[in-house]
Amino acid sequence: MRALPQPKPEDFDLATVLHALGDPVRLELLRRLTTDGETTCSPEGMTVPRSTLSNHWRILREAGITSTQVNGKTRLVTLRRKELEARFPHLLGAVLDEFTRSATTPA
Repeated sequence: MRALPQPKPEDFDLATVLHALGDPVRLELLRRLTTDGETTCSPEGMTVPRSTLSNHWRILREAGITSTQVNGKTRLVTLRRKELEARFPHLLGAVLDEFTRSATTPA
């Protein structure tokens, strides 16, 4: 299994991380990762085209939010929770709490 390129935790950039977290599709992918632990690059129930999902996964990986392992044709994506928490304490929790709250609050 090989890992795709990703930044080291000390190279995480707050603006890049916030940009990656600023899209509803990427937030949903992040929410699923926090629930499931890891996922393939095409999780069930997503209505987004595969090419668009690939772009979202790339943005999350390049920001340092996820790690992607390649095994043949399979790509497993995991959340880099410990690294993110060490670099930006409480950021991930705050974003996920707000995303969950706004998703369940009627408009």
